[in-house]
Amino acid sequence: MPLKLSQVYYLLFLLGGALFGCTPRSVTSVSTTQTTEGYFTNPIAKGADPWIIKKDGFYYSCGAGKGGIYVAKSDKLTQVGERKTVWKAPEEGWNAYSVWAPELHFLNGKWYIYYAAAKAPGKPFIHQRSGVLESVGQDPFGPYRDKGMLYTGDSLQYTGSEPVWAIDVTILPLNGSLYAVWSGWQKNAKTDATRQHLYMARMNNPWTIGSNRVKISSPEESWETGGPLDLQEGPQILKKNKKVFIIYSTRESWLKEYRLGQLSLADSTLNPLEPKNWVKTGPVFQGTDQVFGVGHPSFTTSADGTEDWIIYHAKISTQPGWARDIRLQKFTWDKKGNPVFGTPIPAGTPVKLPAGEGRKVHSCQD
Repeated sequence: MPLKLSQVYYLLFLLGGALFGCTPRSVTSVSTTQTTEGYFTNPIAKGADPWIIKKDGFYYSCGAGKGGIYVAKSDKLTQVGERKTVWKAPEEGWNAYSVWAPELHFLNGKWYIYYAAAKAPGKPFIHQRSGVLESVGQDPFGPYRDKGMLYTGDSLQYTGSEPVWAIDVTILPLNGSLYAVWSGWQKNAKTDATRQHLYMARMNNPWTIGSNRVKISSPEESWETGGPLDLQEGPQILKKNKKVFIIYSTRESWLKEYRLGQLSLADSTLNPLEPKNWVKTGPVFQGTDQVFGVGHPSFTTSADGTEDWIIYHAKISTQPGWARDIRLQKFTWDKKGNPVFGTPIPAGTPVKLPAGEGRKVHSCQD
C-alpha cells in the first residue's frame, strides 16, 4: 500500500533522529522544538493561553507565571525565546492574585498588556477583574505603569457601579475606533460555576472603557453546551480582506471537549456593538482522539508574511485539569473569505516550518 505523505515525513523524521543519535521528544517534557531540517514538531512550549504578536520582524509572546507577567522575543515563530518578567503583582489590592491570560498589544506608539487578576487567592475564582499596563517607552520589556482596573459593568464608571467579573480582554481596532472584547458574567456571583458570555464596549483610549458593555454572544448552540458549565471565553480578533472575526473558546477549559467557535461581522462597516450584526459558526476547531481540549488561540503570520498561523493550547491528557502545552499550525481560507483551521496536528508529527523561517539546527536538548 502506498505511504501517505505524512507517513513519509514521519519516517524521515525518525531516520533523522537515528542519524543524529536522538529520538522524538516526549510531549510532556518539551521546552524547545525537536526538528529535522525544514520541519518542527508540536508542542513548542509548556504553558497555556498563548499570545503572540509580530512586530518589526520579531515575535513577542506574553504569558503569566510565578505571580507576574512575562514577555519573550524571538525571530522564529517555532521558538518562544527567553521569558523575562516585566511585571509582578502587588502584595495586596484587586490584582494581587490569580493573574491570568495576559495579552500584549502595540497601540498609539506604546505597548499595553491586558490581563485578569483577583483580590483574593485560590478558589472560588469569583473576584476576577481585568486591568491594563502601559509601557513607559516603546520597549515591550518595559518598564510598565499600572493603569488600573478596566470598567466592565452595566453603567459607566463615574456612576459608581461595580465592575462585573471579567477575564480575557482583547482589543479590536475597527473603523477608527477601539473596542474591548472579553468574557464575563451577567452579574457577580458567589460561585465560579457561573455561565460566561462575550461582551464588548467602546474605549476612549487603550486604558479606559467609554461605553456600557453589550453582550454580543452567549453559549446557546448544541456544540457550546452539554457539559457541567456553559461558557464562552478567550475571544481573539482575526482580520482578513476587510472581514472581521472573533474566534472564541467554548465548553469547559478543563475538559477534552474544549473547542473554538466563531463570530463574524456581517459587514465590517456595521456597528459591532449591535449583537445582531455578528453571525455565529462552529465548532471551527476541535479536538480529536489524539489532540484534546484545543482552545484560547492567537493568530499571526509566517516570517515572510505569506502564511497564516494559529497558536493554541491543548490538554496533555484526557483527564480533567489544566495541564496544557502550546502548539501551532498553518491555516487557510475558503472562497468566501472564512478561516479554515482544519484538524489539530498530533504531537510529534513533523510539520513544515513557517515560510521564511529557514532551516533550524538539529538539537536533542530539552
